[in-house]
Amino acid sequence: MTVILLLVLVILTIANLLRPSYEKPPSVNSASSFSQDKIKELASKLASRNLYTRAARVWQDYLSSAKVPDTERAKALFQVGTLFEKAGLYEEAIEYYYRSEITAKLSELEQQINTHIKDCFEKLGKFSALRYELMDRTSFKESEKAGSRIVAEIGAEKITESDLDAIIERTIDNQLAPMMAFMTTEQLNEQKKKILEQYKNHSARQEFLQSWLSQEVLYRQALEEKLSEQSDVKGVIEDMVRSILSQQLMNKELADKINITETDLQTYYQANKDKYIEPAKASISHILVENQQQANDIMERIKNGEDFGELAKEFSVDQNTKDNAGIIDTDVRKGSYIPVIGESSELNERIFVTDAGKILEEPFKTEKGWEIVKVREKYPERQKSFDEVRQQVITALLSQKRQDVQRDLIDQMMNKYNVIIHTSALRSIKEADAGESAESVK
Repeated sequence: MTVILLLVLVILTIANLLRPSYEKPPSVNSASSFSQDKIKELASKLASRNLYTRAARVWQDYLSSAKVPDTERAKALFQVGTLFEKAGLYEEAIEYYYRSEITAKLSELEQQINTHIKDCFEKLGKFSALRYELMDRTSFKESEKAGSRIVAEIGAEKITESDLDAIIERTIDNQLAPMMAFMTTEQLNEQKKKILEQYKNHSARQEFLQSWLSQEVLYRQALEEKLSEQSDVKGVIEDMVRSILSQQLMNKELADKINITETDLQTYYQANKDKYIEPAKASISHILVENQQQANDIMERIKNGEDFGELAKEFSVDQNTKDNAGIIDTDVRKGSYIPVIGESSELNERIFVTDAGKILEEPFKTEKGWEIVKVREKYPERQKSFDEVRQQVITALLSQKRQDVQRDLIDQMMNKYNVIIHTSALRSIKEADAGESAESVK
């Protein structure tokens, strides 16, 4: 028993030593060597030099040693929260904002705390938690906390609405994990928000929950049957672990090595401007009829001054455009598919040699029938600006850098582990036999 107690004491001592420093701030002997005003002055000076974490710790030491009224303590705790937030320690910041409002409800801090907590959750990418936080802060009901409704039960275990959202968010994080090395935090959060939108629908959430529960009960049964200890299953698990760890190492290497600056983006854009050219475009209207004679008759009526749009409404058999005077909403790009009408390089060429406001000189035969086409507007080829294609440039440059980093890392690891590939040994038996026969002939 004594040995066990000694082991526990050793473990606790090690745990205390390993605990992050912000959980146990270093003492600065504020009570004995500094007055309260001097400590505040020190914290202010550290903060002014952008040493936010150190400033927060001085405030922590001050609060742990001084007898401060609750209102003043709440203000000091709020200061600690803002310092942690500036230092990028958003979870710690949220904790101290909570501490502040629990210590004392101050009207002058209420709105500020709401805003800061919202910002911290967003920067952490914890959008489900943010949603429930906002619901709690705007709810008039004190009794029921947002997200506390039970949506499922597994035996005695209760799965709440907030639990479900946390599971959904974790699943999305796992989906986005391979992209973390190639996207900024803002881009990742934007992508995450878009995916989360899909789960606002009740049926989508129910479908996800059903799928997750199915997997969870199967997983629990597999643990109960100790499947992970079976030799064949161990092999599958080892292969998956190998794949995941190798990918994580690659992602880490990519995140460490890829650092794209604004100058890099501008340089890549200037060197590849020809990739970002918008081809000439034309907006058109059409009248589709079944035979050439009818098309010729309508062409004659247009030449005699009748309105193209009115004739389209009366005679066009294209139900999608006739009520809109034959207007095709999507522009035609030079040398490509013609929206609504179809694939026809010859008709495409005719469109772009016809002036804006004019009608093609004669009807054109397509698979759907006979087309009478009017060119409403024409837009010349143009160079897209950097701002227009910024995201495309980022994606292209990331892809290029990713390939370079992956190739260098693989080469480095191959050399480190002295990898040799015997290509001759990979020949098929047939090839080997053929080689032996040729040698015997010689």
